[in-house]
Amino acid sequence: MFDTLSDRLAATFKNLRGKGRLSEADIDATAREIRIALLEADVALPVVRAFIKQVKERSLGSEVSQALNPAQQVIKIVNDELISILGGETRRLRFAKTAPTVIMLAGLQGAGKTTLAGKLGVWLKAQGHSPLLVACDLQRPNAVNQLSVVADRAGVAFYGPQPGNGVGDPVQVAKDSIEYARTKLYDVVIVDTAGRLGIDQELMQQAADIRDAVSPDEVLFVVDAMIGQDAVNTAEAFRDGVGFDGVVLSKLDGDARGGAALSIAHVTGKQIMFASNGEKLDDFDAFHPDRMASRILGMGDMLSLIEKAQQTFDEEEAAKMASKLASKKGEGFTLDDFLAQMEQVRKMGSISKLLGMLPGMGQMKEQIANIDERDVDRTAAIIKSMTPAERQDPTIINGSRRARIAKGSGVEVSAVKSLVERFFEARKMMSRMAQGGGMPGMPGIPGMGGGPGRQKKQVKQAKGKRKSGNPMKRKAEEQAAAERREQAQAGGAFGLPAAGQTPKDFELPEEFKKFMG
Repeated sequence: MFDTLSDRLAATFKNLRGKGRLSEADIDATAREIRIALLEADVALPVVRAFIKQVKERSLGSEVSQALNPAQQVIKIVNDELISILGGETRRLRFAKTAPTVIMLAGLQGAGKTTLAGKLGVWLKAQGHSPLLVACDLQRPNAVNQLSVVADRAGVAFYGPQPGNGVGDPVQVAKDSIEYARTKLYDVVIVDTAGRLGIDQELMQQAADIRDAVSPDEVLFVVDAMIGQDAVNTAEAFRDGVGFDGVVLSKLDGDARGGAALSIAHVTGKQIMFASNGEKLDDFDAFHPDRMASRILGMGDMLSLIEKAQQTFDEEEAAKMASKLASKKGEGFTLDDFLAQMEQVRKMGSISKLLGMLPGMGQMKEQIANIDERDVDRTAAIIKSMTPAERQDPTIINGSRRARIAKGSGVEVSAVKSLVERFFEARKMMSRMAQGGGMPGMPGIPGMGGGPGRQKKQVKQAKGKRKSGNPMKRKAEEQAAAERREQAQAGGAFGLPAAGQTPKDFELPEEFKKFMG
């Protein structure tokens, strides 16, 4: 969603690099480019004005003029201001002192409230809570059934006593759900309310009645990040009509302009708390303004990547794999281990999204977008088509075995051969890195090569003066060289006659005699 904005900002900052000092004209030109980039990203005009004002004031101040690298300092200022308009610090959920904690979802129809209720349920369950999804959207056709299916997929409890489709009282359902949660010992109640295609009085009144009936600890406004400026208008209407405590952005993985996400927190004064960035139930996480600003500026999001890894990987298993790689040439690391590691990475999510979190990957957007996620499944199929002995020792895989494995996994024989070769290369590289050798192919640099002594430095021998191809000329050159050698051996330093061999008629120059007195 922020690709276009990221590209424009990167091009703007590129023009600043290499300048020792930034003039006022440079800062004005940079501010103008940033203003255009934000407006093209559909950021609200009041937000753009406030943002540019802050950037210019800080850029013209002493923190840039006295900086060693003013271009980097301007990037830091833009990063700080992006964090500010995105809400500043991360906003956490408030939980009730006495269970259950009630979370009410509000928003327009089609914003993704029902699906997001399931995602929030999965997220809370992972945090150690026992959530209950409550179906209070009794107007939209099949909404109750949809929430039931979502709850079943999420593995969380569901409460929907009314059939919906225009039948039932949503306020009464919300009231009864609190007592039901207390009886069944659910500590979080997530109330899914009805929406409309647009703001109307009936929608506002129903939402307000449900709010008054259950006294929610958190009212979350769910907004579709793809609807642009209208998201801000809708958020202001809900804030004034019903009131909400935080914002949840859905469909953040879309290809629309992401101005709503940058505007809504600044305009409404309510922070973005969660973001949904995919169709799967686990494509959902807490919203961190500093990490989002870092992604927009192409600096990656290593903290989120580390958190995902910590949630997915077992520390004991990781230590065991590291010890195998540290063995002689990594021979303890087998294809079974490789398959297990690959499956762990897949649990972290899409390979493209994981690579997108790495710093500097913004320059490789096209390559990342063209990654075929099914390649991992094909690799897994090839390994699973091998016998246990072949996985333990891939060197025994000959032509006939490759043909059998290829047939079993539905790939070409060349694919099996390529996988085995790449496995050996990867194991060798990872083993060298595990043993402290660093990246292969760059010897002599600590941490970046094979280490000292891996490859001896070859000293080039100085080339002698080439001899002439003409025999007569070569003979004359050799005679001249011999005479010079004899004079050097007979003479003293600097070509002067040696002691005891001074000619009788030898005299010092007149200037030298005067100097010596």
